[in-house]
Formats: sequence, structure tokens, C-alpha cells
Amino acid sequence: MKSGGEPMPQRFRPSGRRSFWGDAYLELAVARNHFLRRLKDVLDWEALTEDLADCYKGGAEYGPVPYHPAVPFKMLLLAYLYNLSERQVEQFANESLPARYFLGLGAHQGAPDHSTLSVFRERIIKKTGVVAFEERFRAIVRVAQEAGIVLGHIQVVDATHSLANVDVKKDEERRGRGTPPRDNDAAWGSKGKQRTKTVDGKSVLTNKFFYGYKAHFSVNADSRLITAVVATAGNDTDGKQFGKLVAKDVALATPPKAGAWASPGARGDGSKGRSLRWRQRLR
Repeated sequence: MKSGGEPMPQRFRPSGRRSFWGDAYLELAVARNHFLRRLKDVLDWEALTEDLADCYKGGAEYGPVPYHPAVPFKMLLLAYLYNLSERQVEQFANESLPARYFLGLGAHQGAPDHSTLSVFRERIIKKTGVVAFEERFRAIVRVAQEAGIVLGHIQVVDATHSLANVDVKKDEERRGRGTPPRDNDAAWGSKGKQRTKTVDGKSVLTNKFFYGYKAHFSVNADSRLITAVVATAGNDTDGKQFGKLVAKDVALATPPKAGAWASPGARGDGSKGRSLRWRQRLR
């Protein structure tokens, strides 16, 4: 803070984009139709992430000059898109010219290291939980609408699962010793059926189990744009989140003239029926 009580201006490292090894070089080196080039141009990433500067020690007002929060945020997105660890995405960002273009780094600049990414991610979660990610998700949906993406009148509600990034056997051993598991929020869940053999060789259908999380989502049937998401532990049934997803769609006015929401005919065991079942209609 300044002596008068006013906040100091935030300072970020120069991006290097205006140098010879920045946009002038990368514009020629990265194909115009490359996915990461298109992804960079579709959103104002700095405006989308500027409030995350609060996650820096000193809020980017004092201390070491940090990267703009758009850089580590986009690196976490790259890690998700390409299924990379934070160590791997650091290497990817330093070696890939399209990744550098997406991140807004000059070809001569180093990307944030993996420990910086870990601290940044943990501070986001500690400070706001999933709220920061949900706010950015809603902002992206609004940008899509403003860009002219037309949403149809039918929303399809479904869920997908993801595995917890833990060694399940070791986690069970930790629990047995009275030690908290590495991921205390994950849980065992059932998602669909699988055919297995019994000890006497018979083929039977059994529940397919996983340890992790579920992402429940609402997607517009016409545009195929996901408009709402609810994340839960793996043991949460799909139908319980239906009302929350509808409420999020209504809050965002998606679809603009809502006709109906539909979901695969989910039963209590997590398996699905053969056809879509209408669940709610707004007039």
C-alpha cells in the first residue's frame, strides 16, 4: 500500500511478445490453424485472470516481479488438455513454440517452473476453492454467446468420471495406519457395467468401479457447448445434480428460450437407459 492508503499498482514481468523473439518470430513459426493459436485468440486471457493476482504473495504489488497470472493459469490448462504433470508441462512450455505463443512468452523466455505452478494452483484452491474456476467458466460461456454461438432449446445432462491421482493401494494402507489419505475428497463410485468371468468361467455383468470424481454437466444439444458443470466425489449419483445444473443454466439464460432439459435415463446404480428421458420443461 502507498503511504496514503491507496493500493500500489500491480507489476508483472514483460511478456517479451513485442521483441523480435516474440510475436514477430512466433507469428511466422506457428501455423495459423494450430489449435493453441486459435485458443489464444478466442479469449482475452489477461482480463479473464487478472483477479488471480491476489494469489501472489504481495498481490503483485511488492516482492519479486511475477508473471501475469494468465501465464500460470494457461499452463495449468495445457497440463489438463495434454494430460501432463506440472513438471512435464514446464518442459512442454519451454520446448514447444505453439505453447509459447499460447502463453504469450517470447522464444527467449523461460516458462514458470513446476513448483511455481503447484503453489499457484494450491493458492487458488485455498483462497476460493472451485469458485475461481467456476467464475471463469461462466465468463467463457458468456463470451461464446457474445461471439454469436447460437444455443438451441434442448440441454442434455450427463456425467463423466475421472480417476484420482493417487496410488489406491497405498492410500488404503495409509487409512489402515490412521494416516489421512493423499486425496481426502475422492471416493469409490460406479459408472456403467462391465462383463467379467466368474471363478467357474461364466460371463456375468458387474458394476464398473473407479476411485475419483464425477463431472456432471449440461451441454447444449445444437451447439455442443457445455454450459454448466458440477464436480462431486465419485460416489455421488448422477440424478442428484440435475436440479443444480438446471439452476446454473437458468442463471446464465442458457438456452435463451429454454425448451427442455434431458438426461440419459440414469438409474440409482449409475447405469444408463437406452434413450433420453425428459426431466423438466420450462414454459
